[in-house]
Amino acid sequence: MARRIHACLGLSGLLLLTVLAVSGAVLSIVPAWDRAGAVLPPAGAVSVADLAGRVTQAIPDVEELRRLPSGKIVAFHGGSDGPAASVIDPSSGQAVMPYAPPALQRWTTNLHRSLFLGEGGRLATAAGALAMLALTLSGLQMTARRMGGWRRMLAPVRGDGLRRLHTDLGRLSALGLTLSSLTALYLALATFGMIPDGASQGPAFPAASTSWPALPAGQLAALRELDLAQLRELSFPNPDNPDDLFRLTTAAGEGYIAPASGAVLAWQDHSFARHVHEFVYMLHTGQGLWWLGLLLGLGAIATPVLGVSGGVAWWRQRRVRPRFAGNVRAAAADTVILVGSEGGSTWGFARTLHAALTANGHKVHVAAMNDLARSYPAARRMLLLAATHGDGAAPASAGAFLQRLGEITEAPAIPVAVLGFGDRRFPHFCRFARDVEAALRQRKWPALMPLGTIDRQSTQEFARWGEALAAALGERLALAHAPARPRTQRLTLVSRVDHGMEVQAPTSVLRFALPKGALLARLAGRGFPRFAAGDLLGILPPDCAVPRYYSLASSTRDGFVEICVRKQAGGLCSGFLHGLRPGDAVDAFVKANPAFRPADGGTPLILIGAGAGIGPLAGFIRANREGRPIHLYFGGRDPASDFLYGRELAEWLKQGRMTSLATAFSRIKGGGYVQDRLRADADRLRALVAGGAQVMVCGGRDMAAGVTAALADLLAPTGISPATLRAGGRYVEDVY
Repeated sequence: MARRIHACLGLSGLLLLTVLAVSGAVLSIVPAWDRAGAVLPPAGAVSVADLAGRVTQAIPDVEELRRLPSGKIVAFHGGSDGPAASVIDPSSGQAVMPYAPPALQRWTTNLHRSLFLGEGGRLATAAGALAMLALTLSGLQMTARRMGGWRRMLAPVRGDGLRRLHTDLGRLSALGLTLSSLTALYLALATFGMIPDGASQGPAFPAASTSWPALPAGQLAALRELDLAQLRELSFPNPDNPDDLFRLTTAAGEGYIAPASGAVLAWQDHSFARHVHEFVYMLHTGQGLWWLGLLLGLGAIATPVLGVSGGVAWWRQRRVRPRFAGNVRAAAADTVILVGSEGGSTWGFARTLHAALTANGHKVHVAAMNDLARSYPAARRMLLLAATHGDGAAPASAGAFLQRLGEITEAPAIPVAVLGFGDRRFPHFCRFARDVEAALRQRKWPALMPLGTIDRQSTQEFARWGEALAAALGERLALAHAPARPRTQRLTLVSRVDHGMEVQAPTSVLRFALPKGALLARLAGRGFPRFAAGDLLGILPPDCAVPRYYSLASSTRDGFVEICVRKQAGGLCSGFLHGLRPGDAVDAFVKANPAFRPADGGTPLILIGAGAGIGPLAGFIRANREGRPIHLYFGGRDPASDFLYGRELAEWLKQGRMTSLATAFSRIKGGGYVQDRLRADADRLRALVAGGAQVMVCGGRDMAAGVTAALADLLAPTGISPATLRAGGRYVEDVY
């Protein structure tokens, strides 16, 4: 429900909210601007009587003094061309400049308050404030659910750059947007008389009394006792009317003062509602709290960025998540399918399953695992299709599933089946699905059938699981899944560098031309997206619908697409890539891999790779134009044949993009493996890790396991382990 509300309000109200946010951000500068131009005497140094006496001497025809929330004093008086207003120096009473709100400020204020549409416009802006409040609260709820609970609201965000931008910006601006929305709603309700604003006519004008001859304004007792900081307005009596009085408004109340005696003749304190209204007005506009105004302005200016990034993310998600014809409501479904997917492929399997069950007469509801409900009244079974992201992590649409599962105190009577999707090349194959299965059993949820697993999106294994499901249901069920072909673009090979032929490990560095595409096409998901080293390039070999992924050794900024590929015996895609020649083309797409990126900041990096695993590590070094400390450990077989990126690494050392290089070659005299070099550098590595260094490992899983064991041994004296580093995001792997 929160996601639907958030999407509907964000998409339908984007234009209105952008207008209100941008105009509000412009107005947020005004309090700071006024404050910078105000001459502010020390507290208690100037009384209202002092100010009035000085101004009447400098400007005899003064009619009113007004203290603005910024502290600036404005005198309204007669001028050669009619009524005039001047900014006053309180220490001298002299006019320092004419006063008039800039035309842009007046225009922007009218736009922000009413859109130049009168009462109807005020209603529209109030609706915009309500929409912004709903968007902010629903966004926070969705973020908490995705992060795994409110206590993890500040944890790092997983996902592509657009998703991280939207979430991080939303978290930063949430407090300011909530405050702006709530105060705007209050002021709107007060404007339409739905809540009291405390406004009054003030005390009744006193009965006529002898008020002349008048004392000089600087000698009025009531004004001598009043500090300038308390002044709001002081109206001077009409010199042509002997019965006229001074009218004084302060932070506490308003009343009349006799010119002849300086005594207060009538007084009325401000009501509680008036104080509340002034306080809320100050919070909303920043008038009187210029620093708050600037903070709220920064939050407001984030609104259009949030709108655009959220809209693009919504559109991309719709393209990834297929439509389900006949998807029934959760409360009416007899079969519930919940999906945990990172890149979208698992949703395709869910659609095949949904169609087959629907054809058999079932009422089926499909949703994300993050949308797990506390109960499904009509459900007779639940099927969980859970992909594993990387080496054991929860995918994007299931990051909060285990948290939500833990909130359900009583296990339902409906049986549950878990089907895991993963890659057997990872040590923790289908780890997330196994974690889900274990959590269900611990909470005594009944099992419909044993845990099933699918390796690398195998349609044959999915069909076999469908046969087992059919047996459990006691009906015929055929799951003939045809994977949807990913949207790809043609990449043309421009160069290749071959290594490793002499040591039976043919490995090639392949460089493709970067496709040219318009910005709008990229935002809509049709162009070639921006990418960073460590992201994945999906390649579809001819006559194959299942992509193979290779870590990128370049970024968009480099102007080319580069991967490092070792030829595998019998490998369909690696054999195809090794057969390419410059001018040949491939069908490819980019898949973000934010879990394998250097952490922000300037802390040192320890990069460890072997063979083709150096690809993304070389990309990190190439992108290190700021000279961040980077220490590379590279392992190969023979430096004469498979020293990948050897010339580039030497050049990057000279340029300062890399701090140190340590190599290990296994097929030369006195050689060894990369983990041996780590043990030889134990003292330096312990010092680097103690100083906050991040460890990044890329390559085969056997190498990665050896690296983990070596680091565990050499870090043991410090009390630090790879597990603790991994938990803090300081030990990341990309293994295969």
